Order: sequence, then C-alpha cells, then structure tokens
Amino acid sequence: MPSEGPGPRRGLLADLPTHLDAERFELLQQAGEVRLLRILSCGQTAPETGWFDQDEDEWVCLLQGAARLEFAEAEPIRLGPGDSLLIPAHCRHKVAWTPADQITVWLALHLPAPR
Repeated sequence: MPSEGPGPRRGLLADLPTHLDAERFELLQQAGEVRLLRILSCGQTAPETGWFDQDEDEWVCLLQGAARLEFAEAEPIRLGPGDSLLIPAHCRHKVAWTPADQITVWLALHLPAPR
C-alpha cells in the first residue's frame, strides 16, 4: 500500500494572537490515548484553589515566553524557552505565572501512565 505522504506543515510559532482573554488549547495530533497540544498563555494562571491532577503523564516543553509551575509536594519550577519537564500522573500542579505582555507557547504531550 503506498504512503499517503506527510501531513500539512505547521509552524508552532506561527499565527500567534497579540492578546488572549483565556488560555488556548489546540489539539495538534491524537493517536489513541496519546495527545499532542499547543497551549497559548498570556498572563493566565490556574485558580488559587485549583490543582491539575491528571490520570496521564504530561511532558511539557516551553517554546516561547516563560512560566512558573507550582507543585503540591515539590518546589516551584520556572521554565524558559527550550525547557521541558515530565509531570507524572497525579502529581498535583498548577501554572502560577506567565507574563502578561507576551504569548507563552507550550507543547504538551499527554501519555498513558505506566501501569
């Protein structure tokens, strides 16, 4: 069976808005339980009382901008362009800061947690 060829080319830093009222989540690819997203932030943070507590592992990579992540059971981590981090399933975390004067671009890869 002949190959269909590659999918469309997409610039991960292209088509960025100048302002965002809310964080934007864009699904880039999905295969079964594996999801790849581009996330755009501009001053958004997680609610003071809210933690993300996900059933899957999440690998994040910051492509542009900056962010500070807080963890319920670990020290905060600041991310800059090119930094990546694996957040294991059920590691409670939240975005504590992104700059309000620029778009922060994340790649997030959601993977089933090892059994």
